[in-house]
Parts: sequence; structure tokens; C-alpha cells
Amino acid sequence: MRQAEIIRKTGETDVRVRLELDGTGKSAIDTGVGFLDHMLELFARHGRFDLEVSCRGDTRVDDHHSVEDIGIALGQAFDRALGAKAGIRRYGQRLLPMDETLILTAVDLSGRSFLGYEAEIPAEKVGTFDTELGEEFFEAFVRNAKCSLHIRRMAGKNSHHILEGVFKSTARALREAVEVDPALGGEIPSTKGTL
Repeated sequence: MRQAEIIRKTGETDVRVRLELDGTGKSAIDTGVGFLDHMLELFARHGRFDLEVSCRGDTRVDDHHSVEDIGIALGQAFDRALGAKAGIRRYGQRLLPMDETLILTAVDLSGRSFLGYEAEIPAEKVGTFDTELGEEFFEAFVRNAKCSLHIRRMAGKNSHHILEGVFKSTARALREAVEVDPALGGEIPSTKGTL
């Protein structure tokens, strides 16, 4: 079973993430940040990951610590659930249209961390959510999942749609990358023999 549970406690947050890679898209999300709850529900559904996330954070200050620490914990959960990454496809990509919005996402579960985030959000806020925190979330995620992730907004002006597209396309690209490729016969998908 490719699954992991991460508990992260700091002076600012108390986060619990439970992830099952080979799930059906079920989620139970309670982060204290309503918009992030919605994005993570979309992430689970579109990636077909079973995902539980709970967070108690210092949101009376702002949402930054909660969003970043959830990104850290989710990245750690992916890294742990993948183990040695034997037999996985490793690469995934998605071109996702959503009304007037078009998002391109590509991921490499390489063991190295890089975020290319070109998804400028026109508005500073969607509801009460600071839109710049989308990039902060994915920066924390890639550092801890140890992957290269490129996200690019190809079209779109609606900030809500752009962020939805980012989370959905990333989930679908990750779904492809974590899938077991029967042709690999359990091999590590790297000439180095390790990822």
C-alpha cells in the first residue's frame, strides 16, 4: 500500500496529513483556511488520491504558516508514500482548460527540488485567501516531495479559475507520474538506479 501519514507540529501550526496514492479521490479536509480546503478537495478528487488534512494554525495572524506547513507535510507524504519510486512512470504532464483559463503543468519525481511557477494571479485575494500563497504552497511542496514542478498559466484572467486550474492540473500530472508502469517491471526509472 503506497500511503503515508505525516504529523508536523511547530509553534505556529499542528498539521496532520494522511495520503493514499492509490485511492479513489476521497478527502476529509479541515485546514482552517476555507479556500485551501476547497483546493485540496479538488486536488484529491482530480488526482484520485485519498487525502486527509487537518491543521490548527495561527490564522488569527494570517494564513501563511498554515498554507506553507500543509505544503511541507503533503510533500513529505508524497515522498514517503513513493518510497524508492520503483516502477513509477516518474513524469507527468497536463494541459488543463477551465473556461477561459488554460494551465500547463509538468512534473518529474526526480529526487531534486525545483518550482517553475508562472501562474501570475491578477487579484491579490480570492475571498479572504491571499493568492500569493498558492506559490508558497507549491514551493513548500516541491522542496519536500523532492520533485521538479513547472506550472504555467497559458490563458485566463479569473483568479479563482486560475488557482483551481493550478491545483487540478498539478493533481492530474502527479497522478500520471506516480502510476506504476508495468513495462518497467519494478525498475527505478533512472539510469543512476536511484531517484
